[in-house]
Amino acid sequence: MKKLFILVLLCFSVSAFAGTETTQLEVGKPQPLVFIAGFDEGDNTYYTNAKKYFDNENYQVVEKVFSLAEILTWLRLHYDSKLYSDIHIVSHSNPWRGLSMKTSETGERITETNLAEALQNKEIVPLAENFLPKGLKIIFHSCGLGKNKTLLISLKKAFTHDATLHIYASELFNVFGGKYAEHYLAKTYYGYYPTAHSPGPRMLASEFKQKYPTVKADWETVLKTRAEQLPGELHTYRFNIPVEWEFEFEEASDIPNFSTKQQIMDWISENEDLVNAIMEFNIPIEKFRWLTKIRGNTLTIKGKTTVLCVMQPVMKSNNKTEYSPIDIHTESYTKV
Repeated sequence: MKKLFILVLLCFSVSAFAGTETTQLEVGKPQPLVFIAGFDEGDNTYYTNAKKYFDNENYQVVEKVFSLAEILTWLRLHYDSKLYSDIHIVSHSNPWRGLSMKTSETGERITETNLAEALQNKEIVPLAENFLPKGLKIIFHSCGLGKNKTLLISLKKAFTHDATLHIYASELFNVFGGKYAEHYLAKTYYGYYPTAHSPGPRMLASEFKQKYPTVKADWETVLKTRAEQLPGELHTYRFNIPVEWEFEFEEASDIPNFSTKQQIMDWISENEDLVNAIMEFNIPIEKFRWLTKIRGNTLTIKGKTTVLCVMQPVMKSNNKTEYSPIDIHTESYTKV
């Protein structure tokens, strides 16, 4: 039996191989160093907007160094504390499957398990203890990564053995290229429905109201708002999460015959591996649209859910029309 699992990873954007080259250094002053560890696909411009933001901040930007192993190699070859200061890493992340950045150029996406394996087989070799200056900060700009402290601890072990260095990541979502701010953090609220089978805005709004009773919002209006109309306004971003499995049977006659969606879900629920895969998302199984296809002795099961991600920009407490500045020394960031 063979199983295939597919997921689209997204972070949010609103709107150098630079190789080893970076932008012009400011003489005599070490500059923060930024790795744009990914590339944009489709109409998502997260990485493009992040590069523009950090260029405007006069940070030193490195492109097309996409994996952790490649970043470590670049640092060994080029890092100089007289030229560079803190290290920033931009990578997609989401609450369902973690980082999209890979362990190495030919490796797997970063998870606790994959990092452990990469360290064990020397695919990733941490930097020497005294390689980076004491107190240097490594900041991940990866949506929601700060909620996964265990993964952050694993990333620190993979990066360096130096206890004086710390890794930071926000529990909130990073937004680059906003209408009113080039970089800000946002709280997020989630709803789901089987793709192409929306129950309608009124029912969805009712679900959000029940799920988030302390949030004061006109949910029906918010779910129809696709971009910020005013500073700090709640708005909704929609995208799909697909899953797909293939099962090979000895005989085509052994393939179960599903005539309803409920039968597919019941069959999935009887398979521990499939149940665990669905549980990783923390999305109810009935929120997926389930379809099957049979070719020869192979059964394919496809599921797809539409995610409604409501974003609430974090504003200054004393001025609700101004965005809160990015500050890693706040409760919004996790430090390990």
